[in-house]
Amino acid sequence: MKFNVSSKTLYNATSAVSKVINSKNALMILDNFLITLEGNILTITGSDQENALTARLEVPYAEGNGSLCLGARRLVELLKELPDQGMEIDVNDETLEVQLSYPSGHYSFVGISSEQYPAFTADTKGEPVSFSLATSQLIEGLDNTMFAASTDEYRQIMQGVLLDVQPDSVTYVATDTRKLVRYIDRRTAPGVTGRCVIPSKPSNVLKNVFAKEETLNITMTSRSAVIESENFTFQCTFLNGNYPDYQRVLPKNNTNVLTVERVALLNAVRRVGLFVEVKGGLEKFRMTPECILLKSNDPSLCTSAREQVPCSYSGNELTIGFSAQCLMEILNTMKDDQIIVNLGDASRPGVFRPATEPDNTELLMLLAPITVGEF
Repeated sequence: MKFNVSSKTLYNATSAVSKVINSKNALMILDNFLITLEGNILTITGSDQENALTARLEVPYAEGNGSLCLGARRLVELLKELPDQGMEIDVNDETLEVQLSYPSGHYSFVGISSEQYPAFTADTKGEPVSFSLATSQLIEGLDNTMFAASTDEYRQIMQGVLLDVQPDSVTYVATDTRKLVRYIDRRTAPGVTGRCVIPSKPSNVLKNVFAKEETLNITMTSRSAVIESENFTFQCTFLNGNYPDYQRVLPKNNTNVLTVERVALLNAVRRVGLFVEVKGGLEKFRMTPECILLKSNDPSLCTSAREQVPCSYSGNELTIGFSAQCLMEILNTMKDDQIIVNLGDASRPGVFRPATEPDNTELLMLLAPITVGEF
């Protein structure tokens, strides 16, 4: 088989597909792309045995049909270094020798038979449901929640983002037990009901590969999904297990209300956080009607820090402790200029919300407190 293609077009496709390939694979064949030509449609597939990603592109000239496997790392690195120009790829169907040529260069390498490439078969247990979703909305949901997913290997079900699909909304949830994020998007009405937990790797693939696609067509079962766009097909496997009932931990009587400028608080937390104890990372906060007093100290190093940030606070005077690192993650993820924090007492989680949100969306972030001795 033989075909012509732009080096930049092929690089974009192979670079995207390479994101699903592990750096180390139990099966060496998975270090390769599966490349197939049918008519003038070239498909490039990569897999890690749990997920498979296929890119499709139309080539201007094609002769013959066929398929072979090519080393992913070498091909991507070669295409990355090539100038943007047309090139010809000629494959000997018998020997699988590949000739890549363009006006000022020529490369020769050998492929592997496509018969050695394992067929990816997702676990399709359960009744499938299908719906469409704007790519930008899915990425926004993942952006708002992924940072809160657990990295604890003993809590595998919490190492991803819960996708709770309802007829009139899509809800994204992530938690590591210290912080919890819930993002409700009512801009889309899927018209179906489904629930799954998307692992971190497929979530990153969706964010990085599908960013320029307009619409995603999703067919989901209890164990896996097929996600299709104009240029890509992604088959991903979900985490298996029962996700915790996140609704039960949402405080309902946090009557103390704090309104503060997000960037000002973030910068103060970052500075004062430099002086927290390494173990625990406790940063203390005292709420007053006109300002927040921040304090940290590390007795082992004889260091301390204290700062205040203007705010509007209504409620009882309160002293509470939070992990500086977790609080910075929450403030960095939120984008609004001002945030509203609902607080109960020193033992209840704080509920963080942006002061203003896009229509038909709702973002809520929960942060568990750390016990404070003396301020």
